[in-house]
Amino acid sequence: MGRIVLENVTKSFGDAQVIPPLNLTIEDGEFAVFVGPSGCGKSTLLRLIAGLEETTSGQILIDSKDATEVPPSKRGLAMVFQSYALYPHMTVRKNIAFPLRMAKMSQSEIDKKVEGAAKILNLADYLEQKPGQLSGGQRQRVAIGRAIVREPAAFLFDEPLSNLDAALRVGMRLEISELHNRLRTTMIYVTHDQVEAMTMADKIVVLRAGNIEQVGSPLDLYHTPRNIFVAGFIGSPKMNIISGPEAEKQGATSIGFRPEHTDVSKTEGMWKGRVGVAEHLGSDTFIHVHDTGLADMITVRINGDIAVTHGDDIYLTPQLDKLHRFDADGLRMA
Repeated sequence: MGRIVLENVTKSFGDAQVIPPLNLTIEDGEFAVFVGPSGCGKSTLLRLIAGLEETTSGQILIDSKDATEVPPSKRGLAMVFQSYALYPHMTVRKNIAFPLRMAKMSQSEIDKKVEGAAKILNLADYLEQKPGQLSGGQRQRVAIGRAIVREPAAFLFDEPLSNLDAALRVGMRLEISELHNRLRTTMIYVTHDQVEAMTMADKIVVLRAGNIEQVGSPLDLYHTPRNIFVAGFIGSPKMNIISGPEAEKQGATSIGFRPEHTDVSKTEGMWKGRVGVAEHLGSDTFIHVHDTGLADMITVRINGDIAVTHGDDIYLTPQLDKLHRFDADGLRMA
């Protein structure tokens, strides 16, 4: 079991409160992703759950037991860092086995668990190699293997893919998701990359300045963001946000619309603009439109087969049934 509950948890460093009173429940078996801009408190929150930081106030419950004062080694959690934290002089086998040897487990049981984890992570052919002989993705798998053999109540991932190149990030993202599908163990994953959040999570927790802005499934947050911050943070490219007279025509202080929820024409539409940069990605093209008379550039997603280029005149019309309306406080309007 790996149900984790935070009740009125706060964290201060000196006089600076970085986590205001916060309540959150992560159900057993969920894949929860903490996402937000740098400095929003997501890694601090993960470290509080792990016990690597002390809470200033509040309670952390793991499987209904108060773990607030329990040391990290006794919480039944396994943490995977972005730095891998492997022992360079040890083989892959010994790195994975290390926590089991510290627990005085029998050699036969250690071998069984290590080989089981290696099979799950496609590391069986690398058990006698050392970390320096492995790729970044393989090293991260070794770090995950060391966590798996502990059979934790939950896995805690602190930006584990930050040190990998783009191709490896995509591959490891899939591997971690597949691992969760096989193990069905609670996983909490910290990232600043909202694409990782959208593609991996059962539940996304969006943080800003230590506060939870919204909790929900990826599609919940994408389709019904509760405020302008979430609307602009979730989605790539981000939602277009417009204020002023054009928003007031729609009965709101600000309106938002996704790049794909914009009709494009070369002859007529609500706003006329000029194509700045056109990003051709194959199946899709993202065009960045200037000189619309609006305060900000508008980003639009169109079919990749449509021919557009820098300097083209173009007309844009947001799909009104997909429009997001926000009040003066930036909150979503019904």
